[in-house]
Amino acid sequence: MLSEQSAATVRATLPTVGAAIDEITERFYDRLFTAHPELLKDLFNRGNQAAGTQRRALAGSIAAFAAHLVDHPDERPDVLLSRIAHKHASLGVTPGQYETVRHHLFAAIAEVLGDAATPEVAAAWDDVYWLMANALVAIEARLYAAHGVTADAPGPREWEVVERVEETADVATFRLRPLDGAPAPDFRAGQYVSVQVQLDDGARQIRQYSLSGGVGRGSEVRQISVKRVRGVAGAHAAPEGEVSNHLHARVRAGDVLRLSPPYGDLVLDAADTDVPLLLASAGIGVTPMIAMLEQLADAGHRAPVTVVHADRSPAGHALRADHEAYAAKLPDARTHFFYERPDAGHPAALTGRVDLAALPAVPAGTRAYLCGPLPFMRAVRAQLIGRGVAPADIHYEVFGPDLWLSSCPGP
Repeated sequence: MLSEQSAATVRATLPTVGAAIDEITERFYDRLFTAHPELLKDLFNRGNQAAGTQRRALAGSIAAFAAHLVDHPDERPDVLLSRIAHKHASLGVTPGQYETVRHHLFAAIAEVLGDAATPEVAAAWDDVYWLMANALVAIEARLYAAHGVTADAPGPREWEVVERVEETADVATFRLRPLDGAPAPDFRAGQYVSVQVQLDDGARQIRQYSLSGGVGRGSEVRQISVKRVRGVAGAHAAPEGEVSNHLHARVRAGDVLRLSPPYGDLVLDAADTDVPLLLASAGIGVTPMIAMLEQLADAGHRAPVTVVHADRSPAGHALRADHEAYAAKLPDARTHFFYERPDAGHPAALTGRVDLAALPAVPAGTRAYLCGPLPFMRAVRAQLIGRGVAPADIHYEVFGPDLWLSSCPGP
């Protein structure tokens, strides 16, 4: 881990670097994309770059990693590293790209800190960077090897769309099978694939989508369910989703998509066989939960399962029929669907935001899995802890840059 000298320097300069980290990452990305425009075109999410979320996630992860090394010199923040490594592997990140990042990152640090970036400070933060980078390279190599690919050639595979299903006005399901006829790779419920598409300007943009089916049916068909991301104007402006809108507008049965192997660490634990579970989702966060329910039903899970979902309305609840059907196959499962605009007759206690007080007592020993917008997951996590669920037993998935984990690396 960090040498004593580096640890002392990082501890002393962490407040200064932390205060400047947003400016550092802004200059870093500007330098990186000026020198390597192909990375913005074909690797980085242009929407997240425009919104600034990727920059905040990078800043937070570096600061969180450094703070952990200083506070816990004999430990490594494996949760943080695993989450990043799975995302990198799905994108096909290679070891050589870490040197490229390091070059432009440290140039940005020197620009922002000026005279404060002494050789001693640069050496200490270089130590932090390579501890993080080398750990990620090692984890990513293991992930690639598990799928029979290498870090030098982790490229995607072509899949044919065999069916498209309109789930809601804004969510479409694409059922796919390998174009080459070879077996589909196994995956664990909760994992995602990266989908690469070529846009009209020639960019090959990549996005991650959870596998929402195909766990236990012995089929070579896999499915992803994609929500169209609409642009938002005004004070909370957000760009339109380039890839989601392309998939909705252009992709039909018979078309071909390029998919990575499955990655992601929000998966059911082997020890979950005989323990109570709670699966909570909101909006399109339902997709990994559908796969988990399918796996539990296929495995004959018998312990209690509490299913919680929040959506704006029943009509907007994607995969609702699957949500109900898989839960119904379990001997001790209960569904609780919260809607902001419910249909007539919907229980008043399940109207509005998720309130776990409306549910029966959470069984002792429950393990929880969450997926949805950050405010939803923060609220549900707090309620679960208040009802006695151990923080270590609450797991989550964020769609997009993980702004939660980078700012709060604890369990």
